[in-house]
Amino acid sequence: MTTPRARLRRRLAPVAIGFLAVLLAAGPAQAGGPGHGNGHGHGGRVDDQVVTTTQQQGRVVALTFDDGPDPEDTPALLDVLREHHVKATFCLWGDHVREHPELVRRIAAEGHTLCNHTMTHADLSTWTPEQVRADLEATSALIHQAAPRADIPYFRAPYGSWGQSAQVAAQLGMQPLGWAFDIGDWEEPGADVLVDRIRARITPEAVALMHDGGGDRSGTVEAVDRMIPELRAQGWRFGQPAKRG
Repeated sequence: MTTPRARLRRRLAPVAIGFLAVLLAAGPAQAGGPGHGNGHGHGGRVDDQVVTTTQQQGRVVALTFDDGPDPEDTPALLDVLREHHVKATFCLWGDHVREHPELVRRIAAEGHTLCNHTMTHADLSTWTPEQVRADLEATSALIHQAAPRADIPYFRAPYGSWGQSAQVAAQLGMQPLGWAFDIGDWEEPGADVLVDRIRARITPEAVALMHDGGGDRSGTVEAVDRMIPELRAQGWRFGQPAKRG
């Protein structure tokens, strides 16, 4: 998710599908190699139900971050997560992957989970399955160019506007990933407000939607840094989103 202005700027015109086809023809869709199944997901069976809960039960939350990688806020967030020994899921925007492949490599090397978040953050609600597949395959190819050995077990539709993308993602081996609560950090309200929103909105076994890209996310980084110790003191654990199938 991102600001309305960015949403309009980034909306993909149908003519861009031709570009995606060209990229696929030239890109290394086979880069997945052993352990990557079809080269896009994790190689296991998934279904097309959008998951919003964690793999574990109880006071567990899964932190997920959209719209990166960003050259300033993603490294800062990775530093925070490493300091607190927390693993998260990063939903990667293909255009940003192309610009900052070294950050994709760092995300994967530090043990975080990767998620396909489309090439251009377009609204997929009216796209055909063929258009969706071309976009998702192009995005995964770019991610694998940056981190050839990394799995991509999840796909998240921009704006939560799924259309037929959940079915296509499942066919490619990626579990559709939603969220149980978001903190509205695209509004950039500041860390204090974001901390209050996390406190008010967190629920057991929830997938939390936050952002490390698409705008100034320094407030998110600070809020995460402050909230992880507080939540741990209250008995919360940090896990991964569920998988089905």
